[in-house]
Amino acid sequence: MPIPEVAWFDAAPKRKRYLAGISGGADSVALLHLLHRHGFREVIVCHLDHGLRGRASTGDARFVEKLAGSFGYPCESGKADVRAVMREKGDSLETAAREARHAFFALCSRKHRCPRLLLAHHADDQAETVLWNLLRGSRGLSGMQESQVLQVAGRPLECLRPLLSSRRDDLRGWLASEKLSWREDATNAKPIAARNRLRHEVLPLLSDIARRDVTDSLVRAAGSSSEHRMIERWAVKQAAVLDPQGRLHLPKLRTLPSELQAACLYDYLRSSGVAELSRDLVLRGLALLDVDGPPAVNLPGGRVLRRRAGRLFTA
Repeated sequence: MPIPEVAWFDAAPKRKRYLAGISGGADSVALLHLLHRHGFREVIVCHLDHGLRGRASTGDARFVEKLAGSFGYPCESGKADVRAVMREKGDSLETAAREARHAFFALCSRKHRCPRLLLAHHADDQAETVLWNLLRGSRGLSGMQESQVLQVAGRPLECLRPLLSSRRDDLRGWLASEKLSWREDATNAKPIAARNRLRHEVLPLLSDIARRDVTDSLVRAAGSSSEHRMIERWAVKQAAVLDPQGRLHLPKLRTLPSELQAACLYDYLRSSGVAELSRDLVLRGLALLDVDGPPAVNLPGGRVLRRRAGRLFTA
């Protein structure tokens, strides 16, 4: 198979420094090979052992370190006890693992003074994200973006997903045709997480019912939703509801239509790094606009949205 055609690899500046989140799986390995083949030299490989798979996790780390070394890329390896985080915070496995990765990437970003992180999410991941967000009540058919600035552990980090339009099978087919190896995570095939069940049970069933591959339809829906979000972000910017300290200014927020109030609150929570945003959470947050209502609302990750002195802010 020919090398996957992705415009980003030709257009992106080669002299900039990039962090690359590499698990050792097929998708991230394809990303790393493509970066090297397109002449990217300032790449820091970042690999986190989640502490979930014993010796297999150790093997993943060694594989990634060896692959990075073959390209002349430095490799940052870290380890987290995700199960301990789950017990401590009461988070799901997926949420605890994501928080651990974010903390690790923030450390790597600070150490290497690099605000850009490359991730290997592809179109099949996008379809799963859209479906999962729809099921848990997110606003709109939201998905991942090719470029998105996130507050990761209190640090702004631009997350870049150059493979977001590529299909999983195409990436694996290219690796196989080039006789390039990767690591298989056996837990990805087990129905122990919501995403695994969406991948192996729900999406195949939907495709069978629709008599076509529904992944493309979900990806197109995400694209349409992204366009609407761009318009929404423009409206939020025009509303200018943040005070000089970056808090939501309640008197100004109360003058807006309810739909724009929700958009402003959603944008504020997202930019504050609040995970698992849902329509229900935004509606509960809007209840803080009522001075006779509750003074605070609990947020995921043990955080709080609080009303004080005419302002809304996270703590």
